[in-house]
Amino acid sequence: MTDSRDHAGADLPPPEAPGGPAVSVVVPARDDAVHLARCLRLLAAQTRPPDEIVVVDNASSDGTADVARAAGARVVFEPVRGIPPAAATGYDAARGDVVVRCDADSVPGPDWIARLLAALGSRPGVVAVAGPGCFRGLPPGLDRLLSALYIGLYVLTTAAALAHPPLFGTNMAMRRSWWLEVRDRVHRHDPELHDDLDLSFRLAPGHSILFRPGLSVGMSPRALRGGRPAVRRLRRAFRTIRLNWADERPWERWQARLGHRLRGGLP
Repeated sequence: MTDSRDHAGADLPPPEAPGGPAVSVVVPARDDAVHLARCLRLLAAQTRPPDEIVVVDNASSDGTADVARAAGARVVFEPVRGIPPAAATGYDAARGDVVVRCDADSVPGPDWIARLLAALGSRPGVVAVAGPGCFRGLPPGLDRLLSALYIGLYVLTTAAALAHPPLFGTNMAMRRSWWLEVRDRVHRHDPELHDDLDLSFRLAPGHSILFRPGLSVGMSPRALRGGRPAVRRLRRAFRTIRLNWADERPWERWQARLGHRLRGGLP
């Protein structure tokens, strides 16, 4: 078991996979020991188990790191608080061919990893795949309605800004080779960004992100909190878009991708 202050794990050998690509699951977490324990139990029960689980302890003050170690996860430490630095540290530490990402409060079904892998390998040029989240703990019917509205609004607005589908950090997988290609161009040191949206902006013409509506995973309704948390989420979204549009405007992104397709490029 590695020490909780291991930052990258680059000196460790890659995990051994029984067949097919090796899979690393990255779980950024801060002060979320109870939810993390459930998530790790569900990851251990996958029909296609991960070859390693990397929990990023984002300067927690509770037993998050202890819970992760007890479940057999490798713990890395990220002292800068915020999802962007924590997620990037986890991706750097991952050693598998495929990096799967979820949150500490995610509730993955038993075939979650298997379905992500199938989607990732479904067509040429796919470097990442994502699916929606479904809020748990709400009254029946209301959970599906609010989930559809929340995710639908996110996908529609961000796809227009990106010129392609977005990633969703609660439920995604990407090729490690792509992360190594773009890792120096993400805004990993800015905690006031949406890291999944920022990473989505790194997609170049010729590559694709798949968003599969049927590939759902359970998640906490904490994202529905109003007041200051809601204002902060919106502010982060606008900041993420504004920073990335400074490099490439939306019409330039659409032009580049449509032009690539018209020239016969894939996807």
